[in-house]
Amino acid sequence: MYPFDRTKDGLYYVEQVQKKLVSPKELVEKAFCKIEKENPILNAVTHTRKEKALQEAKKQDFSGKVYGGIPILVKGLGQDLAGEPSTSGAKLLKNNRAKQTSHFAAMLQKAGFIVIGQTNTPEFGFKNITEPELYGPARNPWNTNHSPGGSSGGAAAAVASGMSPVAGASDGGGSIRIPASFTGLVGLKPTRGRTPIGPGVGRNWQGASISFALTKSIRDTAAMLDALQVVQPAAAFQTPLFESGYINLLKEKSAKKFRVAFSLASPVGSAVSEEAKQAVLDTVKWLEANGHQVTEAAPDIDGIHLMKSYYLMNSGETTAMLEGIEQSLQRKLTIEDMELVTWVLFQAGKSISAASYSQSLNTWDQAAETMATFNETYDLYLTPATAETAPKVGTQWQSAATLERMRQIDSFSSAEQQQIVWEMFEKSLPITPFGMQANLTGQPSISLPTYLAANGLPLGIQFTAPKGKEDWLLAIGQEMEQDGQFI
Repeated sequence: MYPFDRTKDGLYYVEQVQKKLVSPKELVEKAFCKIEKENPILNAVTHTRKEKALQEAKKQDFSGKVYGGIPILVKGLGQDLAGEPSTSGAKLLKNNRAKQTSHFAAMLQKAGFIVIGQTNTPEFGFKNITEPELYGPARNPWNTNHSPGGSSGGAAAAVASGMSPVAGASDGGGSIRIPASFTGLVGLKPTRGRTPIGPGVGRNWQGASISFALTKSIRDTAAMLDALQVVQPAAAFQTPLFESGYINLLKEKSAKKFRVAFSLASPVGSAVSEEAKQAVLDTVKWLEANGHQVTEAAPDIDGIHLMKSYYLMNSGETTAMLEGIEQSLQRKLTIEDMELVTWVLFQAGKSISAASYSQSLNTWDQAAETMATFNETYDLYLTPATAETAPKVGTQWQSAATLERMRQIDSFSSAEQQQIVWEMFEKSLPITPFGMQANLTGQPSISLPTYLAANGLPLGIQFTAPKGKEDWLLAIGQEMEQDGQFI
């Protein structure tokens, strides 16, 4: 088992700084010592800014800030600092530098964090593992033969190994919750519009993608929400502020007894490991013993149809993004410019009609309506976070026949191209089928580290709540954490 001290979370170090037991400069130096020791093995961090971070630690006034003087790593995808690399894990952008600081990174700095570097991510965040050709694979601290997941895999490996107490992450289809499940962390995807994406930078996969963090504890998750929740009038999506504060909620220790629905079945009809099922059943037993009402039930949503609508959106958004890059480079992109998965999505998006794209988003809205009705009966929905433990690094996800069809993607019809996209993810999706639904409905969803499998790797469970009800997820998470349910 990987040595893991859950008590030394971000707020632990805040307390150490406030008591003057350690300085921000010493924390930054300690973080870099850990990075220098662990990163050659884990490949979690792709860029560091040591001298700048040390200068910030020495010169800035951190008084009154929630995370004053605490080092943090940010995801190398969409969490830019002006002048620093902005590669999105992509070969095409290997020399790209950010022209401005992202809204999300600016909020982290406003909270008092010192950004010490960037973490590894798959090219443009398209995979549930982190093995970009640009940087090479990130590895799981629990067993380095295995992946920490994706797309926030580098962030998860960094936090689980102690490189930083928390790390910036983002979730467009489970990309916070999958790595949390694989590495024994707390991984919350907040409600759509809860945390800053920012005006002027698009809708981030039509609202499916949202930035937040990976943490070791529920209290850090709550404090991060307090620091990052925002209403941006110019942005595409807003969620009302939780005015009373999430940390205050934890101090009150909610006595609410939840109505919980649980399911052991994959939403796309694929196999679920017995250990993933057992993780949920163990939680069901605990819930019942603690007075919560539990029923086996699932919403009436066609998971395969919903996933196909997600892939169609992804294709269209990829084409729009890469055509913008073509304009900035003033040349056409080729298959050599990018990984094959990216090329397939790029080409498939070119033949999608506006009507098809609109219909795909309507599928999301129908699922959101179904879940809203489901939540009239059940407060929380419990499933495995992932169907299996972390896969091995270097797993081949496509057959030779599928790879050839992927290379010839532009010779097929639009319908055939979408089928190839489905085949491209057909082997990897069954490992992580539970995450995407909450991205498309906009609901908050959390992976909690409650189970250690026989192979020594963690497995998370997942609770999903109605929109705006992160407080319910934190309440049940805190109850489980304090009762010793976390590994």
